[in-house]
Amino acid sequence: MRISAGYWAIVPEDTLMSESRRFKDRTEAGEQLGDALRKRELDVDIVLAIPRGGLPLGRAVADTLGVPLDIVVASKIGAPGNPEYAIGAVARDGSVWRNEEAFRGTGSDEEHFEQEREKEAENARQKAERYRGERAEPGLTGKTVAVVDDGVATGSTVRASLQMLRETDAERIVLAVPVGPPDTINELQELADEVVCLKTPSSFRGVGQFYERFDQVSDEEAMAYLESSS
Repeated sequence: MRISAGYWAIVPEDTLMSESRRFKDRTEAGEQLGDALRKRELDVDIVLAIPRGGLPLGRAVADTLGVPLDIVVASKIGAPGNPEYAIGAVARDGSVWRNEEAFRGTGSDEEHFEQEREKEAENARQKAERYRGERAEPGLTGKTVAVVDDGVATGSTVRASLQMLRETDAERIVLAVPVGPPDTINELQELADEVVCLKTPSSFRGVGQFYERFDQVSDEEAMAYLESSS
């Protein structure tokens, strides 16, 4: 897929959000995101949500647009001795993004990164298979694909997912998220044909800050959102 110049549909939000301006939950954020995509007349053919937190939004976006819902899966690559701190991410096909600053700052090396890349790529493959079950992977040739998550901070898994989709025959890739910091959203514009982000607050500290309810989504809950599209 060739990345083409597009209209970056970003709505800036530069002031600290009050309680009343937070999203009620992921479903409400997805409904607002779906409305934003519909108003922009992007002719989306399929929604690909990033598990797990992206699936409640993906379900709402897909229902709003009247299109199928599926998944795109990537897994974080953790730092040495601190697996929760991402120094990169890898998609199920091995497409990888590395945070060079974090890589250097954590004392990581190429051997560690490559070992973790292989392990996490396999984890992503297994997760995709578990979520899809008997369903075949969707064909993307000639389609406009909307990639949906519940928000981005560093955007590691989003970046790896977009890297993978760039290698497909999709006609157009749209990234759609409710919230993210301005610098990350600007960087993600280089990986998608279009970026739709409802809020880009300069006061960003974490995705959960912008939700009234931001509970963990279990695999079972996430798969239930996906099952309802079959």
